[in-house]
Amino acid sequence: MTPPVEQRVRDLRLDRRALRVEHARVAWWRRIVRARLDLAVARATGPDVLGEGVAFQLPLEVGVAVPRPAELAAVLGADQAGGDIAQLDELRSLDARLASYQAGVEAALQRATERLIANLAHDPATASQLLNRPLGRG
Repeated sequence: MTPPVEQRVRDLRLDRRALRVEHARVAWWRRIVRARLDLAVARATGPDVLGEGVAFQLPLEVGVAVPRPAELAAVLGADQAGGDIAQLDELRSLDARLASYQAGVEAALQRATERLIANLAHDPATASQLLNRPLGRG
């Protein structure tokens, strides 16, 4: 039978692992939503002309290679701009909900870390042995 301290430490390590995975997933989704927001705003505003304000400060070979606004607009898929503008509020709301969820996951991860540290500090003699074992429920 697994000693109670060892079982608590194992459970806390598993909790932390699950929370770290969830934190990575929500952070990934927030990056996607924010990128979608950036794309929607870029489509709505259209690309700025690059190079106009610095044309004389750049070497000629750099200045002639600058992409034109039409090339940048093609990358944005500007023909879809109307749908993106309509989704701005929805995307902002989704990002706010994801941010709130992410903060909750971070707080839970912090609490799990504090509990793990407290349990390891309670029995320092076995702490190093427990941390070097493979993590599993059994």
